[in-house]
Amino acid sequence: MTFNNLFNTSLGRFRLVGLLEGISLLLLLFVAMPIKYIGHDPYWVKTIGPIHGALFLLFVIMSFQLAAEYGWKFKEITWKILLSSFLPFGTFYMDHTFLKNLEIKV
Repeated sequence: MTFNNLFNTSLGRFRLVGLLEGISLLLLLFVAMPIKYIGHDPYWVKTIGPIHGALFLLFVIMSFQLAAEYGWKFKEITWKILLSSFLPFGTFYMDHTFLKNLEIKV
């Protein structure tokens, strides 16, 4: 997938949102939360938390849109993609093992 396809196709935009959602989850869990509880400074959680929340909601909405576009069955594929957004490194794994191999629908 070329860089232009990240913005020109729904799959590319979804992969980009998945990357951003995964990064925001890692920042929240491994940077902001330790700073909050060890350093007693909630600033980073208050900053990264809403950003991650918005990216998470966008990821879920786009998951269902892509499932409809590609004809995925919930019991076979969609639930795995949704589950990946809850696990650290999950969206990266799902992108690497499944999404990058999909045929692009323009």
